Amino acid sequence: MGKQKLSSKGVQNSGCTKATLWWFYLVAACIKVLLFPSYRSTDFEVHRNWLAVTHSLPLSQWYFDETSPWTLDYPPFFAHFEHFLSMFAHLIDPKIVHLQEGLNYSANTVVYFQRGTVILSDLCLLYGVYRLTRNLDSRKQKLIWLSAIWSPMLFIVDHVHFQYNGFLIGILLISLSYLEEGRDLLGGFFFAVLLCLKHLFAVAAPVYFVYLLRHYCRGGIGRGFTRLLIMGGMVAAVFAAAFGPFFHLGQIQVIRRLFPFGRGLCHAYWAPNFWVFYIMSDKGLAFILRRLGFNVQTPTATFTAGLVGDSSPFSVLPQVTPLVTFMMVLLALSPCLLKAWKDPKPQMISRWVAYAYTCGFLFGWHVHEKASLHFVIPLAIVAVQTLEDAKHYFLLSIVSCYSLFPLLFEAQEYPIKVLLLLLHLILMWSGFSAQFPDGAETARAPTGHHTEKKVDQHKSNGGFVIGWIERMYLVGLVIVEIWGQFLHPLLLGDKLAFAPLMLISIYCALGIMYSWIWQLTFIVKSP
Repeated sequence: MGKQKLSSKGVQNSGCTKATLWWFYLVAACIKVLLFPSYRSTDFEVHRNWLAVTHSLPLSQWYFDETSPWTLDYPPFFAHFEHFLSMFAHLIDPKIVHLQEGLNYSANTVVYFQRGTVILSDLCLLYGVYRLTRNLDSRKQKLIWLSAIWSPMLFIVDHVHFQYNGFLIGILLISLSYLEEGRDLLGGFFFAVLLCLKHLFAVAAPVYFVYLLRHYCRGGIGRGFTRLLIMGGMVAAVFAAAFGPFFHLGQIQVIRRLFPFGRGLCHAYWAPNFWVFYIMSDKGLAFILRRLGFNVQTPTATFTAGLVGDSSPFSVLPQVTPLVTFMMVLLALSPCLLKAWKDPKPQMISRWVAYAYTCGFLFGWHVHEKASLHFVIPLAIVAVQTLEDAKHYFLLSIVSCYSLFPLLFEAQEYPIKVLLLLLHLILMWSGFSAQFPDGAETARAPTGHHTEKKVDQHKSNGGFVIGWIERMYLVGLVIVEIWGQFLHPLLLGDKLAFAPLMLISIYCALGIMYSWIWQLTFIVKSP
């Protein structure tokens, strides 16, 4: 009888949890619907064109079509995802999927349809968050839901600017949830699927490889080799299902579309990463050497014009190639890989994967500022573990969100992005203050199954209070925004138009570098 009551109580709690999670999703969906009329970037037309390409052309021509400049450059599974959506788009408005007549089509039907598909695809994120948090206590669950489902970065990038990051990150979280449960084969399967949806998630592949090799393929040579064959066969089957039909048709063009290295080291708007400092060092050295009388040539393509070139236009410092960035990412990852090799703990995998994406963001080739979502959302999962994790996430989420502000450059969207960031700041501060009222930390038990235990250390009476350096840095963000938004136009007008963007990139890069160092230190010092 006692067991029956306990089981009934568990089912009831699970039902309440799911109902609350759905409430979070529905509130977010209502806000997203209100954002339908807002600014749309070229990514909106990119994805509309992909609907047309996959609907109007046979599979053999998907990666060859150049009717629009926005050619298909995502892996095959994402192309099939667009093809699936195109079936419904054709029923709603055939012009959406017309290859020629649909170019730059902006009727309400296409706007509502595409924005609606992003909201519906966020169900994948909802499920990923649920799987990762279902065994946590309710306060921690709600904190993570606030951070992930109500992420201001996702609102800005997916539901205003326009992309499908919530859907893709949801699959990443599903993969991590299986790994944390010790179900490595399913975790590896979903990661392989993710890579066939968007190849830029491959930055974490070294972490997955080392972790699965040491954790899944253990138990002696015979058992380990058998498991290696099983895992390798499963991954190969996923990639064969994605790329096999194209390779069968002799279409190596798919690979060339996925890796366009000619786009240059940096995106048009510099992502706040390590290369910002490298570029500025080159500019500074060139200026000083010219003043000293040296003949330093000015490159024809300049970063300060916000253009994307076919090479890295440096005046003094050595040119940077994709191979150099690859080696730097791998070098930055090496401490994490060593930890995963020595002791592959399931409860550390989310942290290791987030660190991998931070390394890729900081040192990678042609990084988009939107890629910060790849590590900010996974870090939200671990933010509730300790007080220090909470402080780190609080700062990082604010900096990363602010770094996306230039994506929404029209005046009517300015209140939206400011209100989203301020609301996030207030909710996070309130949530972490409730979670850590006296500075007491909580951590997961070493089983990796989300059970909780109290850790009575680093207690203070101050509760959730960030350090004075972090506070000064956040004040600096406000100053940077006031200068770029108000003072620069007032004092300089149209002169040095790229300077405010450059200032945002440089200042936010300091915050991201701080986060990378913090994560690296935590991983190295972890037992």
